[in-house]
Amino acid sequence: MASSEGFLTDGQREILKIASQNVENLSSSPKSPSSLLAEHHHHVRAPSGGGKAQTAGHAARNVRRSHSGKYGRAKKDGAGGKGTWGKLLDTDGESRIDKNDPNYDSGEEPYQLVGSTVTDPLDDFKKAVVSIIEEYFSNGDVDLAASDLRELGSNKYYPYFIKRLVSMAMDRHDKEKEMASVLLSALYADVISPAQIRDGFFMLIESADDLAVDILDAVDILALFLARAVVDDIIPPAFLARAKKALPEPSKGVQVIQTAEKSYLSAPHHAELVERRWGGSTHITVEDVKKRIADLLREYVDSGDTLEACRCIRELGVSFFHHEVVKRALVLAMEIHSAEPQLLKLLKEAAEEGLISSSQMVKGFSRLEEVLDDLALDIPSAKTQFQSLVPKAISEGWLDASFLKPSSEDGDIVVEDEKVRKYKKEVVTIIHEYFLSDDIPELIRSLEDLGAPEYNPIFLKKLITLAMDRKNKEKEMASVLLSALHIEIFSTEDIVNGFVMLLESAEDTALDILDASNELALFLARAVIDDVLAPLNLEEISSKLPPKCSGSETVRMARSLVAARHAGERLLRCWGGGTGWAVEDAKDKIMKLLEEYESGGVVSEACQCIRDLGMPFFNHEVVKKALVMAMEKKNDRMLDLLQECFSEGLITINQMTKGFTRIKDGLDDLALDIPNANEKFSFYLEHALKKGWLLPSFDSTATDV
Repeated sequence: MASSEGFLTDGQREILKIASQNVENLSSSPKSPSSLLAEHHHHVRAPSGGGKAQTAGHAARNVRRSHSGKYGRAKKDGAGGKGTWGKLLDTDGESRIDKNDPNYDSGEEPYQLVGSTVTDPLDDFKKAVVSIIEEYFSNGDVDLAASDLRELGSNKYYPYFIKRLVSMAMDRHDKEKEMASVLLSALYADVISPAQIRDGFFMLIESADDLAVDILDAVDILALFLARAVVDDIIPPAFLARAKKALPEPSKGVQVIQTAEKSYLSAPHHAELVERRWGGSTHITVEDVKKRIADLLREYVDSGDTLEACRCIRELGVSFFHHEVVKRALVLAMEIHSAEPQLLKLLKEAAEEGLISSSQMVKGFSRLEEVLDDLALDIPSAKTQFQSLVPKAISEGWLDASFLKPSSEDGDIVVEDEKVRKYKKEVVTIIHEYFLSDDIPELIRSLEDLGAPEYNPIFLKKLITLAMDRKNKEKEMASVLLSALHIEIFSTEDIVNGFVMLLESAEDTALDILDASNELALFLARAVIDDVLAPLNLEEISSKLPPKCSGSETVRMARSLVAARHAGERLLRCWGGGTGWAVEDAKDKIMKLLEEYESGGVVSEACQCIRDLGMPFFNHEVVKKALVMAMEKKNDRMLDLLQECFSEGLITINQMTKGFTRIKDGLDDLALDIPNANEKFSFYLEHALKKGWLLPSFDSTATDV
């Protein structure tokens, strides 16, 4: 019997052969028999009248072997034919898995990421600080930058902020470099801890090799940033030695430290050199504003161009400081009598234009009134001129009449206000005298003579307010004086109440003093370090302040300063670490130079020694001691020295008058040691009046001797 294949045509045999091979390979194929059969019917169709040669030829041409050894026809878009795996990724919408299919298997679903992408908090922080730094470089607002940094709430990443701030500034102009250093000093201890500052700088030094690839002078710029941080007291000098040990040698980081040490920190006057290398402070200071005001008023006196002067005042951009324009214009009018109408015209036009507000005008007159006693030493007619200026300004309408009115119509309150006003006027004179002489015992005696201990808080407020408007020397003197007063005559309650009064008026103070909040915080923190206040007193002060008072933020800053590491050392040097000279040292030097002159008699050498003392505000002591020595040694050669000093302008008429006044006030005590002191002083006084050494105001008191 013939085999079953004998009944088949050639084409059918070929199809059967392919089917048999597929069945044999079912065990190795992942496809089910039903799917394989469906695939077979899809790809291989029975011939229909094409003849066996055509059908066989067509099948032979379109069959190819896959890499697995199976035959299959390739699809047009790259998917496998029969017996193959199909496309690697099926993106055809029709081939998606149907979840409603009875045979649906969730395991066949492709993997999908569930939820949001996991991000690195450090990366987010780095991106956020870039925008903070960019904004700071554009507006220069330190407070805003500090606030934005705090709001990030990622204080553990602050070293990265330091690294990014400095590295961004390195690739910019000197202005941005200076701004970066200013910001770091402002953030120190209050926002960024000292340890984080050190960590940030170490990261910068470590990355010096990478920074040098993009910035050619990276080593020098980083060295200057490092030196500036040391000068600004935000990193200790010992940090350099420790960092050098931790870095590999050789490296750019080591070069940075060596450059900072040798080129910047070892140079003479290195602090001034480093601070001014990038052009100095980017923030306008009170001294800068005062200088600009003085310059524009001088130019106005020369040119007489009122419109130009008003434009310059407007361009200053410090409307809250216009009272200084008023005060200085009035003083200049007193000094240059011929310019008085012109300067008053400027003030009148500025008031009528609304350029100088009514409150600023009143404030300017009030500030001048407070210093009239001091001004009278240089301008004897100051009080008389001021008394004539006030009614004139009021009548012309550019000074508010409230300047002359008491604050209340109640009789008792007016009496009390008058008493306080008189006290304030007297203590201003005492404080100015102290700033000139640094004589604490004399100041305490003067306060005791006033006999108003209930006003001690007012004295503290006035002392610190006046010091804040001066240089660091006076600020240091104020802090030293507070310690002495606390020991001698002020109670802790007086100190607390004085600071409360200061902080209650902090917003008004800030109108006059641009950096008032920070300076008040330093005064508070320094008082704690000096044991004038206890840390708990800061809480007491805060509790006494009205709600939402800006002074509360100042107290918080003071607490941060006190809590910082090495706060004692830092705050003791916050105003420069001392006034730079002591009264006893100065007196000793004056005595020695006078003794040398008395024995040698070289006038030029004695004058040079007085000049070298560098304390023109203390030359009244030279006058006093020279006169006393002349009485004791019976050597009138001292008058020759005083004449030479007066002729050269080394000792001014004010200092000469003050020296004679001090001798006159102490004549009774002096007569105990020098019996003919009164007689000798009368002789010296007559000589001084003839030579024109003394102010005319002293002449009226000469008859009392």
